[in-house]
Amino acid sequence: MDIRSQIAMVFHLDKCIGCHTCSVACKNIWTDRKGAEYMWWNNVETKPGTGYPGKWENQEIYKGGWKLDKLKGTLQTNLKIKGLGNIFHNPYMPSMEDYYEPFTYKYRDLFTAKDQDDQPTAIPVSQITGEFINIKGGPNWDDDLSGSPDYARQDVNLEKLSPLEQEAMFQLERMTFHYLPRICNHCLNPACVAACPSGAIYKRGEDGIVLVNQEKCRGWRMCVSACPYKKTYYNWNSGKSEKCILCFPRLESGQAPACMHTCVGRIRYLGVMLYDADKIELIASSPEDELVHAQKNIYVNPFDEEVIREATKNGVAMSTIECAQKSPVWKFVKEWGIALPLHPEFRTLPNLFYVPPLLPAMASFKDGKYDNLNESFWSGIDNMRVPLKYLANMFSAGNTDTIREVIMKLMAVRHIRRTITVNDQDENITTNVLKEAGLDIETANAIYRLTSLPKFDERFVIPEAHREEAIEMLENTEAFKGNTGFGKNEKPERGL
Repeated sequence: MDIRSQIAMVFHLDKCIGCHTCSVACKNIWTDRKGAEYMWWNNVETKPGTGYPGKWENQEIYKGGWKLDKLKGTLQTNLKIKGLGNIFHNPYMPSMEDYYEPFTYKYRDLFTAKDQDDQPTAIPVSQITGEFINIKGGPNWDDDLSGSPDYARQDVNLEKLSPLEQEAMFQLERMTFHYLPRICNHCLNPACVAACPSGAIYKRGEDGIVLVNQEKCRGWRMCVSACPYKKTYYNWNSGKSEKCILCFPRLESGQAPACMHTCVGRIRYLGVMLYDADKIELIASSPEDELVHAQKNIYVNPFDEEVIREATKNGVAMSTIECAQKSPVWKFVKEWGIALPLHPEFRTLPNLFYVPPLLPAMASFKDGKYDNLNESFWSGIDNMRVPLKYLANMFSAGNTDTIREVIMKLMAVRHIRRTITVNDQDENITTNVLKEAGLDIETANAIYRLTSLPKFDERFVIPEAHREEAIEMLENTEAFKGNTGFGKNEKPERGL
């Protein structure tokens, strides 16, 4: 056993209201500088939709993540020999059009325009060239466009649905959408780390956060194409790659990351998970339909004495182990089994988990009563406006049984709360619902409590850095705000 600690997260999609407060908070702190205008380390997408950058989920285009080759995981692209040939021309690199050309407006024209009959306007100009541009896209350009042919109908997750199922999703009376906030997953098996030719990207030993060493980075951008989630970016001004650093200076002082601290819907949870690093290769090579279950098995019980002993031997502090025992992520992922990784088929073993949205089922209102049109309690799962297969394509590598189990638990909790607050359900039905969902009343109430009424310190259980591990905190971090992350800001070593 090689027990290590990992900062992990859970996003509860049923609670996201799509306000983008998280994105703006991150942008104002980390990417408000030249070369980073188009970077959104945190972004919120509308599903169904193509996301940011466009069609990032389609690895036929980008060749990101890992694939099984003779029962062994290998990078989709950037293999040693092939990667060297792509250093100067990488056909799988997202272009500026896949993101958007960052723009601003010539606000000065509003004050310097000559007297005229028409109202002066501020024309859009590129933040890169300074020239006038015709705006064609943005980081949340398809926001709320649940039925649009250009975005929603181009969602990669629709490909395995039948034409009839796809068409049913976009009928006016069935149309729906949900939000998908995304940050770097700080994976256990990160493709960006494996693909970097200069070894600039590394995974911190004390908490598993994936960072880019700005002094080592040579701007090869293999990390950009290798990351299947497209959460590594290239700074065109500094010539370096950058990515989400999970606000590690805040974590080291016991504070929540900015995107999580400012979350209006309180959908975000963060905590420590202990995992067995010896199992990474084996689990990442699991059959596709077993990936979710296999990944859950890599996380070990923080209450187990042998686990504590091995973790301590590896240098994991007792304060970190105690935080792992109180971790909300452990409850969502392991105890309750209602949080799933996004696209586990990429085989990076992401540490960001999602509670799937409990989307509405088809129903009607008749004689003053709400009729869900279902013969049995669970038949509503098959009548959800978004097919079960669509959610499975996102969160369980196409395994609908895994998604069904989660949805049943979420529906059971909702049923129990209705029974408690309205008291209009038969007691026998309630008992059967709990039994079939694999829950008991105490667990159902615990899920409700942590989902609906959590305190701040219950959502974020963060181990503060020990003094010997936090030399960076001796510096005035505000003085480095304009730099690349908290590193040096050096000009690229190349000719103009």
